[in-house]
Amino acid sequence: MKCDLCSSEAVTLIEYNGSHLCGQHFIKYVDRRVKKEIRKQVRIDSGDTVAVAVSGGKDSMVTLHILNGIFGPRPDVTLHVIAIDEGIEGYRPPSIDVIKKYCTEKEIPLSIRSFSELDLTMDAIAPVSGDNSPCTYCGVFRRRLMNDEARKIGAKYLATGHNLDDMAQSVMMNFVRGDVERLARLGPHTRIREGLIPRFHPLRMIPEAESLLYAIVSGIPFWDGECPYWTEALRNQYREIIDELDMRTPGIKFSILSSYDEIRPMLYENYPSADTNICECGESCVGKKCRACQYEKSLKERIFQR
Repeated sequence: MKCDLCSSEAVTLIEYNGSHLCGQHFIKYVDRRVKKEIRKQVRIDSGDTVAVAVSGGKDSMVTLHILNGIFGPRPDVTLHVIAIDEGIEGYRPPSIDVIKKYCTEKEIPLSIRSFSELDLTMDAIAPVSGDNSPCTYCGVFRRRLMNDEARKIGAKYLATGHNLDDMAQSVMMNFVRGDVERLARLGPHTRIREGLIPRFHPLRMIPEAESLLYAIVSGIPFWDGECPYWTEALRNQYREIIDELDMRTPGIKFSILSSYDEIRPMLYENYPSADTNICECGESCVGKKCRACQYEKSLKERIFQR
């Protein structure tokens, strides 16, 4: 099959709009949509630092690659990569190597934070995670360390690699659980809370399959290892449901996210930002202690008792 825009062989069919695209036109197609999304979500001014949360997987590496293409040539904007080592033997070290190599070659500053700073590792947490999945704890500690580092380097924004699939799953999960207040807090963040670096999602409208293809066609290095704890995440159930719906009706993921965007102003109006405090660790929180500190204390007690 030929590309709709030239005589080259097509590498993909975009099912939700019927387009056949070759490698080069597919890259331009994704780049155009990502740049449009960035303009909608953030305003980058001269002198700003943009932090990029990078795990070494396809989505975060594609995000970093595109942002570096946009802001790398600008001497007045600084990109700074933040990577988190959760302490998962055999899984995280190879991805950290990918990140280090890419940042060295592109001359991008890199900070690596570790769960070991909290005297914890995911390999120690997983066996005592109890009713929560290991992913629950991992997400909380990752967010704490990413936000702390982004704040320390003076970042104006923190970019993450969340793609369309991730966003649709988050919307669906919170609808099903009836957690409307959490829906109002989903990124990209337009309401700035003291102590929290606002996040934005350049790949927000890019399906996961397109992110993977973009990485392959563009020759972007990434680590495709599988976290040993991912099967226990509740999100997987929603992923399967949405993927099945999208197979029957291509474009359903866009519909879910677009529907959320339509009601988002009403959510903001009905669920204003709660008053926040500063936890003893320096993180913003609603109560006296942030969730990370609460988890840290209870997990260490369980680990010690084993």
